[in-house]
Amino acid sequence: MDIVITYVNGLDPEWQKEYEKHTNVPILEKRFRDWGTLRYLFRGIEKNMPFIRKVHLVVAQESQVPEWVNREEVNIVYHRDIIPAEYLPGFNSNLIEMHLHCIKDLDEEFLYFNDDIFPIAKCKPTDFFRDGKGVIGISSHLFVMNTFKQICHRSDRMARLALGVKPTFGFLRPQHTCTPMLKSECNTLYKTIEPQIKASLTRVRSKENITQYLFTNYLYLQGKIVNERQSKKHFSAAVTFGWQLRDFIKNPTRKLVCINDVKLTQKRYVKMREMLLSAFEDKFPQKSKFEQ
Repeated sequence: MDIVITYVNGLDPEWQKEYEKHTNVPILEKRFRDWGTLRYLFRGIEKNMPFIRKVHLVVAQESQVPEWVNREEVNIVYHRDIIPAEYLPGFNSNLIEMHLHCIKDLDEEFLYFNDDIFPIAKCKPTDFFRDGKGVIGISSHLFVMNTFKQICHRSDRMARLALGVKPTFGFLRPQHTCTPMLKSECNTLYKTIEPQIKASLTRVRSKENITQYLFTNYLYLQGKIVNERQSKKHFSAAVTFGWQLRDFIKNPTRKLVCINDVKLTQKRYVKMREMLLSAFEDKFPQKSKFEQ
């Protein structure tokens, strides 16, 4: 299986210039700031997921590629390689996620990683795929109360539309973790409802978007998902003490960790970033093959 990582360095002045040129939306600092932890995601993959065939790093442009990345081991994928030109430049994760399956030489079984999820302990292939089925927790939700849940609901309806299944008032929502995907199924789904998908695509986030839950729900409704939660711990840095993160990284009780900085102030971000980098460096001190 492969891993696909989407990455944005919001501190990149070239990227910022493109953002300001093509959008009227203020840059959300918390969404695009760089924690400097990407190299530890790569080190975690090498140490804890040795069964991975290839890692693909998806970025907007050349200036977004960290200078330390070893391009002989990491396949650099630019947005222009997978996303139709009429939607570029794009600053919307939903837009990018609709086209991950278009990556050249992508394995049939692949995992989609956000850059805030890290394999912190030894993993097995069967943690993510079993007998051609993805492994991830799926939960049912009855109420649509905010924009994000409306997008989730729309994604669920689109998956049902592609399969000819009657939509419901509620919706399915996958566990927030690395997402198992099947390339052939993504291709089939996209072709089946291509007009609806393209109608949802926007350069920046919009309530009209569809999320990558579309693909997971499509698999689940076909019986191609093992509904079992992955071994993952979630931390919101805004309400987590530094020592809690440090201790978990040192002695993890789960195989994956997600570290999210929603609503984190700049002052707390600087302090937490320093602590987090120190903890990761202690955990993964050796440079990986993905680094020069």
